Amino acid sequence: MKLTAFLLLILSLSSASQVMAKSTVLAGGCFWCMESDFEKLDGVSGVVSGFSGGILKNPTYNGRHTGHVEAVQISYDPQKISYRELLEHYWFNIDPFDDKGQFCDKGPSYLAAIFVASKEERHIAEESKRAIEKRFPNRRVITPILKATTFYPIKGHESYHQDYYKKSAIRYKLYRWNCGRDRRLQEIWGDRQD
Repeated sequence: MKLTAFLLLILSLSSASQVMAKSTVLAGGCFWCMESDFEKLDGVSGVVSGFSGGILKNPTYNGRHTGHVEAVQISYDPQKISYRELLEHYWFNIDPFDDKGQFCDKGPSYLAAIFVASKEERHIAEESKRAIEKRFPNRRVITPILKATTFYPIKGHESYHQDYYKKSAIRYKLYRWNCGRDRRLQEIWGDRQD
C-alpha cells in the first residue's frame, strides 16, 4: 500500500510539472540566432528551430518552405519566466522596423512575427507591441501578431540546424558578426540588449 501511494505521488508530481510547462512560437529571422538568444534565459527549457505561418505541410530548409517563416518553438516554465518577459526579450533581439527580413537575411522566410495561441497571449503581445510603438513614436513597428499555426521542426537530414550555434560555434559566430545582427541591435536598443 505504501509503495502504491508513493508511486501515485511521483506520477502526480510528474504530471504537475508537465502541466506547468508552456511553449510559444516566435520568428525573428535566422533561427540559429533565435535559439542562441533564448536558450540562455533562466526558465527556458528548450528552443527548437523550424518553420511556421504557411500552409505547406512538412516544409524543409532547402527550398520547400514557401509561405513559412523561420521560427523557433520555445518551451518554458511560466513560474520562472513569464510570457510577457519572453516577449520583452524577443523585442530586444529583433529589428521591429524591417519589412524585408532581419539583418542581412532578406526575404519572406526571414520576417519577424509573434504567433499567439490564445486570447491571453494576443492581449499580452499587443500590449508589448504598443510599448515598443510608444518608445519609437516616429517609427513604424511592422512585426505582426499572428494566430498560431502548425510549427514544423527542422528534422531528418536537416537536423544539423538544431543547436547550430553550439555544434558549429565558430561558423555561427562568424555568420552572426558578418550579418551585422549585434551592431543593428545596438543601434536600435543601445545597451538594453538581453
